[in-house]
Amino acid sequence: MVKIGVFPDLTPEEAAAKVFNGATVAFSGFTNAGAAKVLPRALAARARNEHEAGRPYRLRVMTGASSSASIDDPLAQVDAISWRAPYQSAPKLRKQINSQQVEYVDMHLSQVSEMVLAGFHGKIDFAVIEATEVTPDGRVYLTTSVGASPAYLKYADRVLIEINRYHSPRLREMADITILPAPPHRTMLPLHDPLTKVGYPYAEVDPRRIVGIVENNEPDTIGAFAPPDERSRKIAAHVVKFLVEELRTGQIPPEFLPLQAGVGNVANGVMAALGESEEIPPFLMYTEVFQDSLVGLMESGKLRGASTTALTLTHENLQKIYDNIDFFVPRIVLRPQEISNHPGVVLRLGVIAMNTALEADIYGNVNSSHVYGTDIMNGVGGSGEFTRNSFLSIYMCPSIAKGGKISSIVPMVTHVDNNEHAVQIVVTEQGLADLRGLGPMQRAKAVIGNCAHPAYRDYLYRYIEKARVGHIRHDLDTCFELHRNLMEQGAMLPDLDLSQIEGA
Repeated sequence: MVKIGVFPDLTPEEAAAKVFNGATVAFSGFTNAGAAKVLPRALAARARNEHEAGRPYRLRVMTGASSSASIDDPLAQVDAISWRAPYQSAPKLRKQINSQQVEYVDMHLSQVSEMVLAGFHGKIDFAVIEATEVTPDGRVYLTTSVGASPAYLKYADRVLIEINRYHSPRLREMADITILPAPPHRTMLPLHDPLTKVGYPYAEVDPRRIVGIVENNEPDTIGAFAPPDERSRKIAAHVVKFLVEELRTGQIPPEFLPLQAGVGNVANGVMAALGESEEIPPFLMYTEVFQDSLVGLMESGKLRGASTTALTLTHENLQKIYDNIDFFVPRIVLRPQEISNHPGVVLRLGVIAMNTALEADIYGNVNSSHVYGTDIMNGVGGSGEFTRNSFLSIYMCPSIAKGGKISSIVPMVTHVDNNEHAVQIVVTEQGLADLRGLGPMQRAKAVIGNCAHPAYRDYLYRYIEKARVGHIRHDLDTCFELHRNLMEQGAMLPDLDLSQIEGA
């Protein structure tokens, strides 16, 4: 063992050689922001060599959230993952999960650190964390995400640090890092504003557990979102109109409320539309991901400040922040995901949550993670914490997909990530359904009439008319008929003339 404060410099190959088959490895990264980079590739190369020699080599992998380009892609390509948590978005890994080659634990992101503390998933053998600096006494200054890295550093048996010279050392001025104690000894987090800081600019690790340092100089691999299409613009217009009306009637206070937006083109487009609206006042965000559209909003003054756990930005927009860091430092706070997604803080601040769905049913239950109720897409992510505890919970999706072969509004979702008790608003390009205060039949009529594509409305109305009468009307013989048609015949309504579907 090295002396405290003396950390050996390792090549990626030397570092990978320390990680044994079957180890649980917790990597930094929330999306690809702040993700470990060189060591995952070295581990993938080692796995390939071990497999070619006829020896097993697979790892149990944790991150903050999805880190496909940096971590999941290289490891999944060589079949080096046996177990994965808490979120993923890599196509190859997704196939392995859905074929039962990889065990996948889909988790609420705010609960990751607590699960690690409690040891529910066993011990963490290695933490691999990207940083701009580590001091001899164990202070670790993180890069573009905080995620679950503080917990991994605290509880892992051994630690490997990737020092990344590409990122600005001044990111530490945005960081606000604290680890919650184990229950029942938790006190209320004194966060009464998204920009309040309660912690330290660094994470901590026992320096005796650092087994090596690997250096790199690589940017995060963050792809640009596509420009909003016509359907996304219509969804955004409905959301903006609704929020303006809530402001006008006093349901939202004049100073507005903090916003949260999920990841993706639709959410990015909605944020851009909110920024363009003259009727929406300058606002704050309490969210989990800081995306490209927010950089311009902050520069214009429309976005006054943002609390997040990751700067999920393309190279160009991250460079804007680095080039004008004196402006951005006081306006952005980077927190651990157990704080950025903390249900109590979301509730206290009155966050307006805006997330995307794969499908919603006529009563407002939302599926954001599974196809046919069986095949994972990505995961539940952080949507649950925000949906259940927000002041307003909004779900958005196009009304149809695959040229009209799929309706996103269905009689019953095949998997429930967020249920009717928490989902308040459903929006598609067709319109917006405000479900607050409505009973089940009222909800069904609002969702069908306002959100379903016209090509599917008659089917959905007939469904509730023939369904068994109860508090919630369902026909268990046909509630998944659309999904069965899609699986067996390639379209939810096989006889539908897709060429006549407007907006397809």
